[in-house]
Amino acid sequence: MVLDHHHHQWTASPLVGNYADDSTLEREGFDSHDPILNSQGEAYHEDCLVCAQCFRQFPDGVYYEFEGRKYCEYDFQVLYAPCCNKCKEFIVGRVIKAMNTSWHPEHFQCELCGRVLSDIGFMRNQGRALCHPCNDRVKAEAAGKYICYRCKAIIDDKPLKYKNEPYHPYHFTCSNQDCGRELDSDAREIREELYCLRCHDKMGIPICGACRRPVEDRVVTALGKHWHVEHFVCAKCEKPFLGTKHYEKKGLAYCELHYHQLFGNIDFVSGEIIEDICVTALNKTWKPENFVCWSCETPMDERTKFLEMDMLPVCKRCYERFPGELRRRLTRHYEAAQRIRPLAPESTIAHVSS
Repeated sequence: MVLDHHHHQWTASPLVGNYADDSTLEREGFDSHDPILNSQGEAYHEDCLVCAQCFRQFPDGVYYEFEGRKYCEYDFQVLYAPCCNKCKEFIVGRVIKAMNTSWHPEHFQCELCGRVLSDIGFMRNQGRALCHPCNDRVKAEAAGKYICYRCKAIIDDKPLKYKNEPYHPYHFTCSNQDCGRELDSDAREIREELYCLRCHDKMGIPICGACRRPVEDRVVTALGKHWHVEHFVCAKCEKPFLGTKHYEKKGLAYCELHYHQLFGNIDFVSGEIIEDICVTALNKTWKPENFVCWSCETPMDERTKFLEMDMLPVCKRCYERFPGELRRRLTRHYEAAQRIRPLAPESTIAHVSS
């Protein structure tokens, strides 16, 4: 909706040639020597042409007319002029009414791209004023679809990625002059040119197992596939190996830390990888030097008799020092939960192969 306000100007001038004689002036209530003001063909006494709100004369001879009444600039703005939602200034002249508020025409813009919307229309999207292209793009993203970089239309099927932008595949043909067929989403980009899959395969260029794009420079071969260096990453932390050692498990690659965390042995105390001998006890793994009594910190080995307390090892001597009632309660608890450990060797020693 557009609302237009217009302002006018008046000028003070002697009454010359507007009336035939002095009798005409007298009939109009003017004296021949009175200063007379002309405004849009009407004559006023100097003291009669005043603001309808403050009754003061108009500074600089400028007034604003609304519904047949004349106002000075200040009172007109206070009474009738809307305030721009962006710059918070009064709007004199053309007003854009949109989104339940008012705007200067140049300030009513798309909230995503900044395009002026005053004369091109807009779409309301989640409380935002958007131009039509931006609205289409937002709707497509919400539906999990792409907007074609060339024609700006929604891509209903799988897009063709070219220079990291999505396109309808039918906008392109194979760059091989002997082929020239219309491309589909499986087309391959090589040195900023697009080829159909058949022509590409004849060129013998490896395809990255992650992004499915040609590997033109340094290639990593692992897990029976080819990879861009930056795309060959740990399946857990997604950090690229960049030539460092990796571990393979069930068709996936892992860095050393996460491989041992998931499938290997991590010391329960230090959190470090156990690369040599480890102690297995209480469903945990320990470095031999860290496998100690939780109470007295006496080192233990595979021959040491210990009991479990809160899933931690306690040597027999410390256990016997506990108050009798605590020992009885622990015994009843562990027996009920079938978690009491016999007074027998509870640990095993294993050698870890790297």
